[in-house]
Amino acid sequence: MKNIIITGSTSGIGKELVKLFAKNYKVYAAYRNKNLIEALENVEYFYMDMTNKKSIIEAANFIKSKTDKIDLLINVAGCVIAGPVETINTDNIREQFEVNTFSHIEFTQNLLPIMENSTIINISSMASFGQFPFISPYCASKRALDIFFNAFSIENHKNIKVISIKPGVIVTPLWSKSVDKNANIINNCTGYEKEMNFMKQNALKNQEKGLKVENVANKIYKIAHKKNPKTSYTIGFDAKIAELLSLLPQDLLNKIVKLGLNYRVNH
Repeated sequence: MKNIIITGSTSGIGKELVKLFAKNYKVYAAYRNKNLIEALENVEYFYMDMTNKKSIIEAANFIKSKTDKIDLLINVAGCVIAGPVETINTDNIREQFEVNTFSHIEFTQNLLPIMENSTIINISSMASFGQFPFISPYCASKRALDIFFNAFSIENHKNIKVISIKPGVIVTPLWSKSVDKNANIINNCTGYEKEMNFMKQNALKNQEKGLKVENVANKIYKIAHKKNPKTSYTIGFDAKIAELLSLLPQDLLNKIVKLGLNYRVNH
C-alpha cells in the first residue's frame, strides 16, 4: 500500500482528499484541532501546528517512525491574512508566511530522507497570480510557495516531482474562518471601511458560491495518478481568468483591478 501525507486534513480540500485517498492507500493526516478528526479506515492522524517549528519537526519524526517511504505529500494547510498594506501588522504578515510557506518548506525538508522518487502536490491558489488587493499577504505567501518549490523541483537529486494546484474560489470553511481571523482589522480600519465591508461580504458569499470542494478534490486525485503530470494546474474559470490577466503589463492590470474594485465597492 502506498503512503500518503495530507496536511490541513480536517476541513475543506484536505478533508475530501483524505476520504478519497483512504479508499486505496495508507494516509497520514495532519490536524491541529482534535475535535475535527473523523475516524476513517487506513487513516492515521498526527498533530502539527504550522506556526511552531518544534511541532513541525516532531510531526516529521513521527512519520519517519511509521514508514521508510512516502509516495505522495499533499500540502493543503493554510490561512488568509487580510488588510491594507499601510496598516497591517507585520507580525500578522509573518504568521501568514509561517503557515502558508515556511511550514511547508520545513516539513518537506524533514521528510526528505523518506521521499526518494516521490511527488509533492502543493495547494496554491489563483491568488498566486498576485492581483488581489487587501489580501496581499495571502497572495505573496502563495506566490512564494510556488517559487520555492519550483526551484526545489529543479534542484533536488531525489527525483521528487512537484505539482502546484491553483484553484479559484472554492466553497470551503476557509472563508468564514478568514472573516473571523481578520475581524479586528475589518472592523477597525479607518479610511477603508467600505473596502473592508466589501471584502467581508464577498468572503461570506464565497462560502456559498464557488467550485464544489468534492469536484476540486477529485481533480487533484486524478492529477496525482497521472504518469506525466504537468508542473502547474489552474482549476476553475475565475482562476483561468486571473492567470490570463497576469500576463498583462502591470500598469494596465493595476488600472483594471482598481476600476473593478471601485465599482464593486460603491455598487
